[in-house]
Amino acid sequence: MRILVVEDDPLIREFLVDTLREEGHHVIHAADGEEALAWCRRRVAEVLVTDIRLPGTVDGWEIAERCREQDPNLPVIYATGFSPATPRPVPGSLLLQKPYHPEQIVQAIKDVTADR
Repeated sequence: MRILVVEDDPLIREFLVDTLREEGHHVIHAADGEEALAWCRRRVAEVLVTDIRLPGTVDGWEIAERCREQDPNLPVIYATGFSPATPRPVPGSLLLQKPYHPEQIVQAIKDVTADR
C-alpha cells in the first residue's frame, strides 16, 4: 500500500517511515503541509497519515480536506501531541494521540483500509 506520511519532526517521521516500510508499505513523506499538498495533487497515496500541527500555513486538517477533494475516499489518520485548533476530521478518519506505539499505527492503517 502507498502511504503519505506528513510529519515535521524528523525523528518521528523516520520512525513512522521505517515502521511502515517494515510492514511492506511504500512510503512517501513530507515535512510540511505545502509539500504534502503537492503529493496529494499527484494522487500517489492510498492512505494519508498526517500530524495536525505543522510549520507554515497548512495544518493537518487542511491537508486531509484538500486531499479528499482529489480522492474523496482517501483513508486519513491524524496524529497529534497537541492541537489548539478545534478538531475537524474528515469522515471515516482516525485520530491517534502521540506518543503511540508502532503497532498502533499499523493497526490504524488496517482499520481505515478494511473496506478497501
